[in-house]
Amino acid sequence: MYMELKCALSIMLIFEIQLCPISFSNALLGINCGTALVFVGEESHEHEKKKWGTYQRLGRNASTLTSIPLFGAEVSLEEIRSAASLYPKPPSIPGDLVSVPELDPQLGAIVGHGVTEGGLGGNPLIGRPILDELDIRELLLDHVNHHFCWGSRPARTWKIQAVEDCNVYVGTLETFIEERETITQKEPYHGGKVDGKASGAEPDTWELDLTSEFPLLFVSQKEIRVRVPHSEAVEKCTGCAGRGDIVCPTCNVDQEPGIYKENQMTVCSSCHGRGLIAHKDGSDTICVKCNGKGMLPCVTCNSRGLLKCETCQGEGSLLTRNIVIVRWRTLSTKKVSASRGAASVPDEVFHRAKGVQLCNTQAYHCTPAFFADSYFLNNFSSEVISERAQVPPSARVICERHIITVVPVTRIIMAHRSRSFGFYLIGTSREVYIKDYPYKWCWGLCPCFSWLRLF
Repeated sequence: MYMELKCALSIMLIFEIQLCPISFSNALLGINCGTALVFVGEESHEHEKKKWGTYQRLGRNASTLTSIPLFGAEVSLEEIRSAASLYPKPPSIPGDLVSVPELDPQLGAIVGHGVTEGGLGGNPLIGRPILDELDIRELLLDHVNHHFCWGSRPARTWKIQAVEDCNVYVGTLETFIEERETITQKEPYHGGKVDGKASGAEPDTWELDLTSEFPLLFVSQKEIRVRVPHSEAVEKCTGCAGRGDIVCPTCNVDQEPGIYKENQMTVCSSCHGRGLIAHKDGSDTICVKCNGKGMLPCVTCNSRGLLKCETCQGEGSLLTRNIVIVRWRTLSTKKVSASRGAASVPDEVFHRAKGVQLCNTQAYHCTPAFFADSYFLNNFSSEVISERAQVPPSARVICERHIITVVPVTRIIMAHRSRSFGFYLIGTSREVYIKDYPYKWCWGLCPCFSWLRLF
């Protein structure tokens, strides 16, 4: 019986050595003292098992446990993820509040979940990498270096007094429309075939098939001109009443409309009709300007009395046709909801900034978006939709697109003695916006320097 017990304790000793080196002495003590101290080894085993419980739940095997100390060991992110996949979440804690942080592959920072901003009715703060002092100063210095007359001392030496994160919501409603307008085009008719009503019925403006010309949705603007089939006609020129010529307004100015006189002459301005030029010594010479005739032909029509009609180019007839001007354009409605910390930033900055889209719907007629857990976003979406742009009567709506974007904003305040200034890091691209930088020496020459930098 003693030998069987000793063999069992030996097997347990080997297991204890592989599991935890510290329990080796306790197990050895149990063997030396006989069966009376076997329970000491068992209690020590339970105590050590509780110590290692946290590490075992992280998925570490026995070989890795024997190579690390008992206290002060670091736990990697991969182990946290593996533990989360192996062990379910406690049922008493809501699943939305218990989540494993995600690792940003570009920045190497952990992005948190479930954080809310109290000032906007509990709308969630998007995950963002944590910026340290070095990152903030590098972004600010890079922005300052793009301005010729800004000094870099505040960006380098001033103390960062406060860093505040907030979200700005940008809502847009884009209405893509097609507008058609019919105009009449006239040109001189030089003869030839006319595509008129004899060739077929003239289609309506909206019956024209422009599938091949249709642009991409939500382009800013595109315009084309299309001839309407079977809309040509020949008509008399109204400028010359079909004669091809008009009365000269210089030599026939007092004549009735349609009546003119030919060979109308004007008095020479050099010799005043004498044909001779008098000199101081009493001699006369022939006028060179009128060749001694004393009269000059009309400088406008060469005394023909008529001028060629510029409208019909002397043809007397015009070819008319209908032209449809088609315009595709996007009408935009934009709205910004900024918290108090970012209220001083112009809306145009947020419109340009890159953010995270919370909603992107496309339909013929968009309706307000619905968020099950955010009354603020539902109300904000309704406000954007209610400010829909007015569509012209000659246009039709092709499609609408409603987007709500959350733009992360970080406000930084830097101070030095009694002076301070603030700037913003806006969007996922971390665009820097500064309204009043303390060190400027431009004297109004910044636009000139910016223009010179282009060359």
